[in-house]
Amino acid sequence: MRPAAGPLQESEIPAEWREEFEAAARRPLALRIRYAFIHTYKPVLDDAPYRSWDSTAATNRQKDRESLPRLRSFREWWMRRAK
Repeated sequence: MRPAAGPLQESEIPAEWREEFEAAARRPLALRIRYAFIHTYKPVLDDAPYRSWDSTAATNRQKDRESLPRLRSFREWWMRRAK
């Protein structure tokens, strides 16, 4: 049995793991990305027919622009830099 700390050496990687990795590496990028994210069903949040709050991301960004000091966000800095 090997110690828990540290990365595996090349000779310690099981053949089954290597085969699975190589098969995954041959898949197209879009498919690998699709497999990378796992949707977890959340009964209360996913089933609710209403929103718990009335704001959206767009309204939150607008409020931030109005209330925070200028150039507070990276996006605003980037947009000003591009002009």
